[in-house]
Amino acid sequence: MKRITVFLAVTFGLTWAYEFGVVYPIATGGLAGVPAVAAQLATGAAMFFPALGVLITRLVTREGFKNCVIKPRGFKKSLPWFLVAWFGPALLALVGAVVYFLAFPQDFDPNMATMVATTQQAAAAGGAEMPAETITMMLLAQLPFAVFLGPALNIVTTFGEEWGWRGYLVPKMATHLRIVPTLLVTGVIWGLWHAPLTIIGHNYGVGYPGWPFAGIAAMCVFCTVLGIFLTYVTVRTGSCLAAAFGHGAVNALAAAAILFSVTGGNPFVGPTPTGILGGSAFIVIAALMLWDLHRREKAGTLDMPKAGLPDDVRKGDVPTEKAETQPVR
Repeated sequence: MKRITVFLAVTFGLTWAYEFGVVYPIATGGLAGVPAVAAQLATGAAMFFPALGVLITRLVTREGFKNCVIKPRGFKKSLPWFLVAWFGPALLALVGAVVYFLAFPQDFDPNMATMVATTQQAAAAGGAEMPAETITMMLLAQLPFAVFLGPALNIVTTFGEEWGWRGYLVPKMATHLRIVPTLLVTGVIWGLWHAPLTIIGHNYGVGYPGWPFAGIAAMCVFCTVLGIFLTYVTVRTGSCLAAAFGHGAVNALAAAAILFSVTGGNPFVGPTPTGILGGSAFIVIAALMLWDLHRREKAGTLDMPKAGLPDDVRKGDVPTEKAETQPVR
């Protein structure tokens, strides 16, 4: 558990220090004159810290960079699961949105009238006038763009997280726990890592009953569900790149269903995947994937990627392939 402890201490320490020291002043107005785009980039930069945690842990503990969980096992074997990672979140988000709007049909806005009006008002406040038809086309054009390009465009930041969580923590934890507790524990850890941002409104807003603890708890549940999906595609490909693409797809489409909501929905309910109804398809698929991972573990066929080296092994202790092939003299 030594390297897990080091990784978590470094990742949480750096992330929370950055978020309390940089993101909070920007979000609360403590740093005046920061453009909205710069504030968004500053928040997104926190996604790089898990990867930095891996780098520091591997260097400080002299683990080296063996078993990085980046290279896929094989093209033909991995390709179907990369496609699942890329397009699966869009399908699951769509199904969850349908479930939500079936439960709350009065909130369904097929013409996106509410979002169009809001966009028009924002444009007018900036001194621009935009016809409703133009705004509607622009909003609709975002959807295929998010589905087909979102995972690739988001890969830079999502790899920062996924090399840490699915490419290091989950495989490490799986050497100490069985797969079900591994995914439950790491899901909660991932959710708690988001806590500073959840407190200031990330995903669940502020001012709701039980703030901020209800939001932090909901984030832990959401991260556990999503973490199972991302771990599954990592296991099936042997690469955390699949998780990074899947994570990127979720980020690209997280707010898509709000376009068709009269009220903007409720983040704890839907239509976004963070809600119990909006995320219902993710929950069902995650349960099936967790069952399959458990089944494979019992059968001895669970091929969990290995991350780095065991705690009691350092880089210098591992013989190189060249040394292994040298004849004994």
